[in-house]
Amino acid sequence: MTATPMSEASVAGDGAAGPAPHWPMPPQDGWTVDDLFTLPDLPPHTELIDGSLVFVSPQREFHTLTLYLLEHGLRTDVPEHFRVRREMAVVLTSKTVPEPDLVVVRAEAANDCNRTRYDAPDVVLAVEVVSPESEERDRDTKPRKYAAAGIPHFWRVEKTGEQNQPVVYVYELDPATRAYAVTGIHHNRLKVSVPFDISIDLTAIDRM
Repeated sequence: MTATPMSEASVAGDGAAGPAPHWPMPPQDGWTVDDLFTLPDLPPHTELIDGSLVFVSPQREFHTLTLYLLEHGLRTDVPEHFRVRREMAVVLTSKTVPEPDLVVVRAEAANDCNRTRYDAPDVVLAVEVVSPESEERDRDTKPRKYAAAGIPHFWRVEKTGEQNQPVVYVYELDPATRAYAVTGIHHNRLKVSVPFDISIDLTAIDRM
């Protein structure tokens, strides 16, 4: 959801009234990437979409387990010239800085342990695990913006079936249209050859 100013008093842990967090009013043209990394006391994993701050809800167990499963699978197969990173900000434009659940980045961009963000050209794959409160962003807003920024590969992961197993929708960028085209829908095993050879048993989530 987008952030809104908060000025009402809250109840402190000892029962006394105390000030609630207070977010400054956004500029007329919206927040920028510089604001995102300098505003004090923002909640962890805050994103910037079209100049608006987006706060992330607590993760559900499906989200956490799916991230672990995919991250482990990617790290098992990743070649030397790529690196796998989890929940890192990616600067797409001056007013849009999402935080994909997982990214595969070029190794030369991952040489500073103090970095807080990647630029879009550093990223070869962005992965989003859809949550109920982020469906519109993960299914529409973010893929469009990742494609416009030139990120060549995108995975959208959804919960499906009675067993709540992940299904992975795999997209590849069409450079002529700067839009994603779906190249596969993977239910039990995710097996692809780009951006590198990857094979992940999606049913393994039942044993986690």
